[in-house]
Amino acid sequence: MSNPASPPAVGVVDDRPPLTFPPGFLWGAATAAYQIEGAAAEGGRTPSIWDTFSHTPGRVVEGHTGDVACDHYHRLGPDVALMAELGLKSYRFSVSWPRVQPGGTGPANAEGLDFYRRLVDELLGHGIEPWLTLYHWDLPQPLEDVGGWPARDTAARFADYATLVADALGDRVRYWTTLNEPWCSAFLGYGSGVHAPGRSDGADAVRAGHHLMLGHGLAVQALRAARPTAEVGVTVNLYPVTPASEAPADVDAARRIDGLANRFFLDPLLRGSYPADLMADLAKVTDFGHVRDGDLATISTPLDVVGVNYYSRHVVAAPDPDAEPEPYWRAPSCWPGSEDVRFVTRGVPVTDMNWEIDAPGLVETLRRVHEEYTDLPLYVTENGSAFVDEVVDGQVDDADRLAYFDAHLRAAHEAIEAGVPLRGYFAWSLMDNFEWAWGYTKRFGMVHVDYDSQVRIPKSSARWYAEVIRRNGLAAQ
Repeated sequence: MSNPASPPAVGVVDDRPPLTFPPGFLWGAATAAYQIEGAAAEGGRTPSIWDTFSHTPGRVVEGHTGDVACDHYHRLGPDVALMAELGLKSYRFSVSWPRVQPGGTGPANAEGLDFYRRLVDELLGHGIEPWLTLYHWDLPQPLEDVGGWPARDTAARFADYATLVADALGDRVRYWTTLNEPWCSAFLGYGSGVHAPGRSDGADAVRAGHHLMLGHGLAVQALRAARPTAEVGVTVNLYPVTPASEAPADVDAARRIDGLANRFFLDPLLRGSYPADLMADLAKVTDFGHVRDGDLATISTPLDVVGVNYYSRHVVAAPDPDAEPEPYWRAPSCWPGSEDVRFVTRGVPVTDMNWEIDAPGLVETLRRVHEEYTDLPLYVTENGSAFVDEVVDGQVDDADRLAYFDAHLRAAHEAIEAGVPLRGYFAWSLMDNFEWAWGYTKRFGMVHVDYDSQVRIPKSSARWYAEVIRRNGLAAQ
């Protein structure tokens, strides 16, 4: 597909100046445990909600599961060597809660912790900074069986788990992220049900969102108690939300979706309060009786860094009773209280996920977080794109993905020039993997994975990114 932000073709003069990032800028790539590890029943690991969900007929495209995934559990050494070959300065990975603490309660599983000790040691041995995420959606199934994230006790269990991991790895891991994208866990897992555990109840989704943040706050406190020198943060997936027109009804639709997508998490985490307009929007869904005295103070426990995952923009319009909603947004909805808002497509280039490519939205998002919420260091903890890749003569020329990265890194540099304290960037993803409800049908990786042979092939984007890291910036071609 054509992309207006693409680098020029070979032989075409590029009059864009080279862009150099600040000294010490942290260049990395990211993955998640269930998406790459495999070994689902090895080493003492027990099922998570994603094991249960993926093994339920009709939940995942083509019935795919993460049982084997990229077999990273058995290929840890070669995978880290590949990261080093690409010049990564940091690797953002998640710990599998049911691998470390089977059942979600009780003592740590030594064999599970040993896997992560080996991973961290391999990374450090190759000069790669470990960036550890405690929760990337794999809640132990027994905790879901007694209520899951809508149940308050899950937040306390999460803090216990954080302590176990910090005690084992805190002497070697500097950067800690509590949660990855709590919006997805809450509103896709408990609202629309398109993600694990597949429940569909708006009130449950709101409660889940609150208890995820409460668990985050308790985990921050637990991490600080165990490892006072740790740099602790959270990762939120954010979207600029644009009204389809200047009509008041469209503007209000944008306000409503912005409240659910962005401010539902940013305000409690960084301001210690829920927005009044959001609470009014959700009044028909919940009375917020699950919020107890002291919760918001715990949720807003001071952080050291904030992670931002950015992929696209939402363009929305007021309800139209005669319009058919996009299939992804059909009821049950991941937008409780705003189920009738329409998501509008603009005819611009999209990825294989049908997400619009909008690099300027990254500048807008980073500036908003900095200018409206915090002076803390920011990191782009995920940014990437799915496209249809082909292996030709043992090579994968993913020009569209390369162009996506190029455009978004230029946007990141623009944000830095505008005063945003952006300190690092993690490409999503290091390798093709289990893409949640899409199974193995969508490829986000810089490294191609043949799921039958497990052969890895660095794509053109990976080689290009390695050169970006070497230069600490983008060179005009």
